[in-house]
Amino acid sequence: MTEAMADLLVAHPMVKFQRQVGSLVKKSKMIKPSDPIWKIAFLFGDDWAYWKQELEEFEFSTQDPIADLLAVQSWEED
Repeated sequence: MTEAMADLLVAHPMVKFQRQVGSLVKKSKMIKPSDPIWKIAFLFGDDWAYWKQELEEFEFSTQDPIADLLAVQSWEED
């Protein structure tokens, strides 16, 4: 198995989250890239506490623009 294939099989949970947020921005137009991250809290409901903690571990603030979240290329942890 190639390294790229292994990466696809074991994706960081933030990759899925990033894709969901990207879909909300692109398809539903419910949120804009310039909106602060806290606006997605309403859309993730009960799951928001988990995602907020994950974002904070990657040094995101709820005031950061959603565009910053979408711009992340790799979610590898040190």
